[in-house]
Amino acid sequence: MSDSVFFNPSRRSLFKLGGVVAGGAALAACSSSTPSTTGSAGGGEAKKGVGNNGKVGAGRTGTAGDTLFVAGFQWGNPTTFNVFSPTAAWPASANVLQAVFETPLRWNILTGEIMPGLAKSYKVDGTTITLTWQDNVTFSDGTPCTAKDAAYTYSRGKENPGLAIAAFYNAADSIEATDDKTLVVKVNSTSKNVGQVLRLLTENYVQSQAIVSKIATDKLATEIITTPIGTGPFTLGLADQTQVVLKRNDKYWGKDFYGGLPVMAQIIHPIFKGNEDANLKFANGELDICQTFQSQIWKTWEAGKPTGTYLKEKPYYIPGSMPMLVFNCSKPGLDNPIVRKAIATCIDYAAISETAMSGYSATVQPSLILPTGAESKFFNQADATANGWKSDAKAAEKLLTDAGATKGADGIYTLGGTRLGPWKLITPTGWTDWNASCDIIAKSCKAIGIDVATNFPQQAEVTQSIQGGTFDLGHWYVSGVNPASPWGRFDDVMSQAKIKPIGTPAFANYGRWKNADVDALLTAAAQATDDAGKKAAYDKLDALYRKEIPMCPTMYRPDEFFEYAAVNFYNFPDATNTYAPPMFRGAGNTWLYKLKKIAG
Repeated sequence: MSDSVFFNPSRRSLFKLGGVVAGGAALAACSSSTPSTTGSAGGGEAKKGVGNNGKVGAGRTGTAGDTLFVAGFQWGNPTTFNVFSPTAAWPASANVLQAVFETPLRWNILTGEIMPGLAKSYKVDGTTITLTWQDNVTFSDGTPCTAKDAAYTYSRGKENPGLAIAAFYNAADSIEATDDKTLVVKVNSTSKNVGQVLRLLTENYVQSQAIVSKIATDKLATEIITTPIGTGPFTLGLADQTQVVLKRNDKYWGKDFYGGLPVMAQIIHPIFKGNEDANLKFANGELDICQTFQSQIWKTWEAGKPTGTYLKEKPYYIPGSMPMLVFNCSKPGLDNPIVRKAIATCIDYAAISETAMSGYSATVQPSLILPTGAESKFFNQADATANGWKSDAKAAEKLLTDAGATKGADGIYTLGGTRLGPWKLITPTGWTDWNASCDIIAKSCKAIGIDVATNFPQQAEVTQSIQGGTFDLGHWYVSGVNPASPWGRFDDVMSQAKIKPIGTPAFANYGRWKNADVDALLTAAAQATDDAGKKAAYDKLDALYRKEIPMCPTMYRPDEFFEYAAVNFYNFPDATNTYAPPMFRGAGNTWLYKLKKIAG
């Protein structure tokens, strides 16, 4: 069966983000404006406010007026902008550089469309995907970017399994440029997972072959890159301990295809140590977009601030991800599914939803499938209810005692000669919603006789520990909604093919949980040709997941928070102005081109 997709040039959704700098000093220079009622922009055009009050600010002047301030994507001083690196560059490579680099395809989380990126069209014929390259694509140094650069970039993952891009070859057998304009991808002949390949084509940046070929394969993951060269509309201007600054590339190849250049001359990503600092700047009107958790966001517009979220009522954000309590299944005690189920059963999910998440999340269900949105057609409520778990401390403790656990004088259970703790539950410091969730989890565990305490190191340390398997319990993320979901989430949580030895970075199945039946089920789900077949496969995967619980979902979180303030720009996307998804990736960055300056 052949599936052809050709993009309509009139449906221009626009590009990928760009970050720039501004630390405390730079932000202080940008004074907050007093919100005004909706007025008119230059030429008499009505200004569109945001949030529940429809207000806009007065606009900024000078350099600050040409700057988009974005917070919540940078948590430390970036030391490299090497997007091949599996760990060290995050979040600089994952979030900040989305205006510097681009991908072959883009994805729209609202519509489910695969959209043009560096490729203007694609065609699926069985297990072959053929992409046709855009015209006149150039890197920021002026050199051409062709399909051959894409093929070379992706091929480095086959040469070096330690690279982040190596995951591409779990889903694809080969990628080849037959000429400068044609890219041919052969989907893995065993898994036949076309959706996963399309997902990876929307997520992995294209690099310059001329530049990357100069770096030895065994050094590619660790190479320090301070001057990244990409195809995007922004280039890296500055990076220090306070900020990352991206400068608009006025020679950007895509300005005609995407309908012009962004109105902002630069994007500044201030570096904050925690949510509170960013939230204060946002409330004061010193940030245009914020990607941090803000407790009770509605209080900002109740106070008359020109702020908004995509939705104007709870949950205010579109559910798009499912953060997980990750069990290290190589640890004695945590290697026992009864213990894992007891922990999953004791957690106060309602408190996480209402207290830690300010009501932005529904109470989570025992499934790896989101029960709302595009994935809901695969969700089996009856099975989740009958065979899952829910908050019940007495039932959790009964699981332990029925298994023969005995409680010591300190109130902590021992099972099979293994004391159930002390275990540290880690997540990054300053991630306030996750910190609060972990506190609730630890308290719930202590209440039933499992010794869990929280520990909140810096983000880089948490990343290294979870990927390396040197943790006890972690609160971390897995695949969100994407072109291959929910398959990608099952793969992230349960894949056996991606298990790595302790000390070697893993990018899925962080807890090293083992089960010989999983990969065949994942293959069956990937190969299913219709929704009924996929659902049957997901039912089996979810049933096995509920039996073994290698990870436990804690909340339904937006893919990105995307809170915005119309203090200097207006025309942000929301549920009544749906031209773009509320996110920074893929088709979400259409808003970059659609924003307008308040001050003209």
